[in-house]
Amino acid sequence: MLEVSGICKSFGGFRAVSNVSLSVGTKQIVAVIGPNGAGKSTLFNLITGHLQPDNGTVRLDGREITGAPPYRICRMGVGRSFQRTNVFPRLTVFENLQAAFLVHHRRGGNFWTRAEDLYRDDTAALLASIGLTGQERTLAGTLSYGNQKQLELGLALASSPAVLLLDEPTAGMSASETHETIRLLESIAAERGLTLLFTEHDMEVVFSIAQKIAVLHQGRIIAEGRPEEVRADPEVRRVYLGHGLTHTQ
Repeated sequence: MLEVSGICKSFGGFRAVSNVSLSVGTKQIVAVIGPNGAGKSTLFNLITGHLQPDNGTVRLDGREITGAPPYRICRMGVGRSFQRTNVFPRLTVFENLQAAFLVHHRRGGNFWTRAEDLYRDDTAALLASIGLTGQERTLAGTLSYGNQKQLELGLALASSPAVLLLDEPTAGMSASETHETIRLLESIAAERGLTLLFTEHDMEVVFSIAQKIAVLHQGRIIAEGRPEEVRADPEVRRVYLGHGLTHTQ
């Protein structure tokens, strides 16, 4: 479903991503892990068009999307969430999701229909699927951090993506919020037949849901494979100094 081939990105003399290749199968759940500064967010930005690669290609279901603008890549079927929550804080939860549907269906410029009357059923259904029923009238900026992450997931899902990229979906969450988010991601991926590619520092999250793991270090992939293979890789253990890897058995 998603094929990254030999992609590179430098900033001045610093090589942030160096000749990275990664394949994500249809409906597969793949994690990209690595220390801070390994190049994970840069890689996601290259895939989604927020950065232009120096070399290499990105293909979505066989179609090249390398260098396309983010809005076009989104319309082609790639959804995205970010490390920092990216919601409309002064709109209600319902209005946030409704706005996403309006944009996806290109109804934002329709002056003859009241926007609040459009896609209400779709919005209500999406609210239920991300676990925010009952929060419809809450201003997004007043939600807890975990609920804002859920809302951002909903914004990405409103575009009906085939591939969903999640940048540290449980960062900053409590243990209970993390557990709920894992359950939510697994449920949504199964119900919608989504292909998931995510970055995460919480190794318990990674090894509980990932079917394949790629390890980035200093802009290069140093290991890739099934969770048990990555856990046993000596180079991965060296990079992580064993932290988090030996406690997920």
